[in-house]
Amino acid sequence: MQLDLSNKEFRRLLDLVYIGNWILNSTRGDDRIRDYDEVESKIFSYCRSIGADNLITVEDGEIVASRAYEEGGIHEAIMDYEDTVFFEILAEELARRDMAFEPITRENYDELAERIEDYIEEFEENGVEHITVDK
Repeated sequence: MQLDLSNKEFRRLLDLVYIGNWILNSTRGDDRIRDYDEVESKIFSYCRSIGADNLITVEDGEIVASRAYEEGGIHEAIMDYEDTVFFEILAEELARRDMAFEPITRENYDELAERIEDYIEEFEENGVEHITVDK
C-alpha cells in the first residue's frame, strides 16, 4: 500500500494515530495493545523522510512521539475531548437518575433530552462548582 499525502496531511495523520492510540492504550498500564503501539511507531518513523525529526525520539529501540510533539498542543486537544465527554456522560447519568433510570422510550425521550440540556447548560456556566454529594 502506498499513501500520497502532503506534509500537512501527514502531520494530521500523526495526530489521528497518536490520539487513537492514546484513547486505546493510555489507561491500560502494562496491558497495552502492542499492535497499536507498533502501528504508531511505524507511522511516526516516516517523520524522518520529511525532515520532521523533532517530532520523534527513540525509546527502547522504538520510535515514539518526542516531548516536543507531545507538548505541541496534542494533549490539550485530548483534554478538550475528555472534558466534553465527561460532562456529556455526567449530564446524561444525572438526567437518567432524575427519571429513576426508567427505560428510555419515545414517550419520555424529550424529557430526558431537556434534562440533559439543563445539566449541560449548568456545567457550561459553572463547571462542577455546584455539584455536591450527600453522605
